Amino acid sequence: MSEQGNTLTLETTQGPVVIRMRPDLAPNHVAHIKKLAGEGFYDGIVFHRVIEGFMAQTGCPQGTGTGGSSYPNLKQEFNSAAHVRGTCSMARSSNPDSANSQFFICFGDASFLDRQYTVWGEVTSGMENVDKIKRGEPVQNPDKIVSAKVS
Repeated sequence: MSEQGNTLTLETTQGPVVIRMRPDLAPNHVAHIKKLAGEGFYDGIVFHRVIEGFMAQTGCPQGTGTGGSSYPNLKQEFNSAAHVRGTCSMARSSNPDSANSQFFICFGDASFLDRQYTVWGEVTSGMENVDKIKRGEPVQNPDKIVSAKVS
């Protein structure tokens, strides 16, 4: 397989969101997200948990926050990157090594998550589109990722 770039473009129902992936911080998580995006896993998946002032979460094939991909969960790669506006980080259960396909994008400072969740990227453009994603837990008639492409 040719070496792919580290840009993930999410075409969402609110517009494009461009994410710079950070293999220097979380190489295994970035490789996993690239693999899932390349297989079309994220296409059509909803933002199922969106909390005002906190974050927008996606990546669950069931749309409920309970599911993941068919691949094994990932070992945590906690790092020193801060959870701030535009940070992309992996969702997980109480088990630190339970991240799989779900991730979230921070709306603002969430420093209480630092070094407890794996940061793997940051939004470089389209954050205004993230801001427009419908809020809720669960979200009624949620926004979704139309397609996710790595370049």
